[in-house]
Amino acid sequence: MRITLAHGLALAAVALALASCGGKQPLKPVAGQKMPAVPVGAAAAPTAQELMTPPMQSRPGRNVELLVQSQERKDDPFDLPPEKQP
Repeated sequence: MRITLAHGLALAAVALALASCGGKQPLKPVAGQKMPAVPVGAAAAPTAQELMTPPMQSRPGRNVELLVQSQERKDDPFDLPPEKQP
């Protein structure tokens, strides 16, 4: 039994349609489960939206400084060759 290209594309389209039909609902804990513990030093537990928002440290700004002329690298005393295996 061979699956033709048309059957494969139709199957992929159906799978894509099924995967995209989920509803969006606000995040909430599973029934019977507690919310996560309050972090040390925090006055209140973070909300679901606060937990989903990445901190600024994980999204640093871009450095758009362009290199206008090449420069020779300075000597790096820590740039050592790998050790030989015994």
